Formats: sequence, C-alpha cells, structure tokens
Amino acid sequence: MSNAASTSAPAADVPKAKKGRKGLVLIATATLVLLLGGGGAAYWMLAGSGGDAEAAAEAASEDEPPKAAGAAVALDPFVVNLADPGGSRFLRVTLSLIVEDEAHALELGENELVKMRVRSAILELLAQQMADRLVTPDGKGELKKAIAEGAARVVEGLHVNDVLFSEFIVQF
Repeated sequence: MSNAASTSAPAADVPKAKKGRKGLVLIATATLVLLLGGGGAAYWMLAGSGGDAEAAAEAASEDEPPKAAGAAVALDPFVVNLADPGGSRFLRVTLSLIVEDEAHALELGENELVKMRVRSAILELLAQQMADRLVTPDGKGELKKAIAEGAARVVEGLHVNDVLFSEFIVQF
C-alpha cells in the first residue's frame, strides 16, 4: 500500500502542472492576439488619417508662397519690460533672422554697427508689446512680421525672409 500511495501522489501533481501551463499559454496567446489586434487597428486608423493630413498640408502650401532658402543670423537673447500697465511684465525672447543670402548674413554677423542697429530696432519694437497679445498665435505671427520689417528698414537692401523664435517667455 505504501507503494500505491507513493505512486498516486505524484500522478495527482502532474495533471495540475499541465493544467497550469495550459492556462498560462492560453493567457499569453490571448494577450498577444489583443496586442497585435490593437496595434493593427491603431496603424489602420493612423494610416487612414494620414491622407487627410497630407491633403491639408498640400492645400496650405498652395496658399502660401514658397519660402526662399537663405542664411540664419542668430541674435543674443532680448529681455524687455512690456508696455502693460504697471510695468511688471517682461518678455525674454531668443530669435534668429533668416535673410536672403550668405552675404547679408555675414554683414549682420560681422558688422557690429549693423548688428547694434538691428538689435535696437527689435528692442524698441518688443518694448511696445502687450503681454496678453503676445501669448496668442496671431500675436506671435504679427510680431514676427513686424521684426522682419523693422530689421529690413534699418539695413539698406536687407530682406528678412523669416523670424524664428528659439525661446519665447512672457512673465505674468
């Protein structure tokens, strides 16, 4: 009897172990199927909307004239008090001017007098701004346009294609 008891105990453990492995394999398979299905659905949704985004980008690019290639002139950061009542708000902005060619970029970068005139014009323009207007996308767009026009006015023959902000902080 002791033989029968010793052989029946291991036999009882074997089916439980197999049943546990089957459950683990079943759970792993179900998880894998769900992950692959979710990934496929996400890809299908993103790929489907990609065409709409491309069409919108093409329509927007048709409305805007193509930007000419140019050279960038990075300027030191500007910190100015804004024209808000109370005078307690300030703007810190770091920007680069995109000019039409390398010759104008060199002139702005190497000629200290020209650079000081451009910086002065930009400082005067920035100091006239109001904080609530600067934090809107339209306000930033108008500011870019005004900076480009102001820089072009102080340097004869300069055409600024774009103004790029690398830092833009308004303190409230």
